[in-house]
Amino acid sequence: MAYNKRKIINDPIYGFVTLPNDIIYDLINHPFFQRLRRIKQLGLTNLVYPGALHTRFHHAIGAMHLMQEAILTLKQKEIVITKEEEQAALIAILLHDVGHGPFSHSLEHSIVKGISHETISSFIMNALNKEFKGKLSLAIKIFNNKYKKYFLHQLVSSQLDMDRLDYLKRDSFFTGVSEGVISSDRIIKMLNVVNNELVVENKAIYSIEKFLIARRLMYWQVYLHKTVLSAETLLVNILKRAKELSAKGDELFATPALQLFLKNNFSKFDFKKKKDLLEKFCMLDDYDVMASIKVWSESKDKILSILCHNLLERKLYKIELQNAPISASHKNKLILKTCKLYKISVKEAAYFVISDTVNNSAYNANSFNINILMGNGQIVDVAQASDQLNIQSLSKTVTKYYICYPKELV
Repeated sequence: MAYNKRKIINDPIYGFVTLPNDIIYDLINHPFFQRLRRIKQLGLTNLVYPGALHTRFHHAIGAMHLMQEAILTLKQKEIVITKEEEQAALIAILLHDVGHGPFSHSLEHSIVKGISHETISSFIMNALNKEFKGKLSLAIKIFNNKYKKYFLHQLVSSQLDMDRLDYLKRDSFFTGVSEGVISSDRIIKMLNVVNNELVVENKAIYSIEKFLIARRLMYWQVYLHKTVLSAETLLVNILKRAKELSAKGDELFATPALQLFLKNNFSKFDFKKKKDLLEKFCMLDDYDVMASIKVWSESKDKILSILCHNLLERKLYKIELQNAPISASHKNKLILKTCKLYKISVKEAAYFVISDTVNNSAYNANSFNINILMGNGQIVDVAQASDQLNIQSLSKTVTKYYICYPKELV
């Protein structure tokens, strides 16, 4: 008897999500994709918003559902999308985040350096394509913007893609931050295609304005919340110290997969050259890191032990976030105080006193535009079409400066 793969998933945001075909079912059940159940969407944001425990798995399913809705809308407006193209677009959005490592963006450049999660997603899609005997070839072309129908790539990756529409709505729901609520249904119903590019009919311009404002607010209130920055900086420094100790030859507890990445600094070239490296990466998730941190909290290394204890007990760095650069004298004073507090060297104090910058840009008109289809048929960028002055300001990148240091210094 043939096994029914046309399943439904009950999603807390959209209700019942239908899996449209067998290959989607098989990809979701593949170990590479099931790993996303063990990777939190928002890293350590749950230390600020306790409900933010949703995963990359949730998000990928949600983004695929929105892609189904978008394609249905475009077909109803007589945009030609074949069954093969529809399936490929669904696969591309389903797998767009499959390359994320533990704690998502928090450790993006800690486990492997100089390789984005998009690049690893591309490697994984190529590996899956071999396993599925070429059935992902068109999806890979769409994902990499190598297919003739540019609007399909825009649905996967642009400034108004199904990825952003889902994560704003989903992250808002699970954090309880209502500023992120957007009208994704209305935006999708107003999508159209002109000259092979995605446009939004002008009836949805206020929904687009709200989307851009929601994105700006969610960055400051959730993704770049100063306590989230503090927690993520602490996590990055734990991995940095662990890698430094491993490089010196210290034997640290870790799962075999994590051990491999602690002892080596792999490049993009290594992923292409070593056939099993991608599989080893795909064995990593949040559990590997947290289990190690629990053990490292009792490490003989004083620095690693303090950092791990602080994360486990939520004794996060004190953080100052400001519009002006951090003065060198202020930072040096904090370093000297930290040396005295923990009886450590200036070099070791770099794990406790950290300064950096964060950028927030809700809309960048120089890259992928959000084009509005006006009533007279003219195509206008949203920044020009909007009668709201704040849309103009949202296209400017805001840079803020921060410094982290031990709370005991206060």
